[in-house]
Amino acid sequence: MMENKITSHMIHVKINGANKELDVPQTYRLVDILRNELDLTGTKVSCEVGRCGACSVIMNGKLVNSCLVMAYQIEGAEIQTIESVSRDTLHPIQEAFLEGGALQCGYCTPGMIMALKTLVAEKHKPSREEVLQALSGNLCRCTGYEGILRAIDLLEEKGI
Repeated sequence: MMENKITSHMIHVKINGANKELDVPQTYRLVDILRNELDLTGTKVSCEVGRCGACSVIMNGKLVNSCLVMAYQIEGAEIQTIESVSRDTLHPIQEAFLEGGALQCGYCTPGMIMALKTLVAEKHKPSREEVLQALSGNLCRCTGYEGILRAIDLLEEKGI
């Protein structure tokens, strides 16, 4: 009888500025590593098929759905999660979300903030259309998007 073993492999990755060497199951996705191995639970799991954006992180400067990235794909990568956005004070994007009432349950908020952070890093003072496009991969089931639109307006007013 053949035994079914899930093998693991060693990966080297930089997460939130810290170099990590991790021995993880081959079946793990980036979101599994973040949540299960590193206890970085700000990255959420929702649809698990890349449609909702709740698991969005920045990998090598690009926004990715961490539920779609397999462990072997992050070898040598640099990953930023929601935990890296601010340490002691809120990031301006987080402040705008708070002031604009852009959250209710908060489940979608980390992914949206990561999407906006990526956009702002790529393009200083993006247009409203660019902001809406950047958020198009993020679903919110609670707010009806009104608070999120208010937060976008606040960011525009502040020149971010």
